[in-house]
Amino acid sequence: MAAGKRWKLKKTIVLVGMMGAGKTAVGRALAARLGVPFLDSDVEIEKAANMTIAEIFQRDGEQFFRARESEVIDRLLDATPAILSVGGGAFLAQRNREMIARKGLSVWLDAELDLLWSRVKGKNTRPLLRTAHPRETLRELYEARVPLYALADVRVEAHRDYAIDDMAAQVEAALAARPDILEEVK
Repeated sequence: MAAGKRWKLKKTIVLVGMMGAGKTAVGRALAARLGVPFLDSDVEIEKAANMTIAEIFQRDGEQFFRARESEVIDRLLDATPAILSVGGGAFLAQRNREMIARKGLSVWLDAELDLLWSRVKGKNTRPLLRTAHPRETLRELYEARVPLYALADVRVEAHRDYAIDDMAAQVEAALAARPDILEEVK
């Protein structure tokens, strides 16, 4: 996009996709480009619970976490339009997809499996990958989730050679084609 363009965001943009797709990093860069707030549902959940996502999973289980996640996403969608990064599993729930479609716009950051693995391997911050064979677990999650991510309103393909700002620019370009969501301010 041309430098110096100013935008009015009409609805919250919800970045969805696999762990490691860049939702948080790209979300921060995109929010800066558009001059709007950046929100992360996982951070908001951790603040409300005063514990990490991993601790919530361990103590209360995934079902409890997913219920809190839906509540937080609903609250964040009712706030001032922003860029919202949600956890990799959030878009899997039909009620979340419907809520996001009603109140915002979903953008799938579509990264292929090898790229995702290169970004998440060796990190202990992913509760779902704490298995004997984390790459296989990631592949299974990927194969199960991609058909649901494909239901997103907008798809932006990630590339290994994209810097974070390059990916944010790709998302901005996709949004610029949606005057119902992003309006240029003259």
